[in-house]
Amino acid sequence: MTDEKSKIAEEMKKMEYEPILPAEVALVKWSICLGVGLLVMFYLISQWLFPGGH
Repeated sequence: MTDEKSKIAEEMKKMEYEPILPAEVALVKWSICLGVGLLVMFYLISQWLFPGGH
């Protein structure tokens, strides 16, 4: 197990730094906003359909 970890560590040290592209940043922001928006929407719908909480 430690041999595998040392190999992974060596490979990670060899990797070049790659900055996040603007398109990737936009996708992450849209995904987070969509996820939060859907959570709020589903919560409000559930409260409307089942007002007693059951």
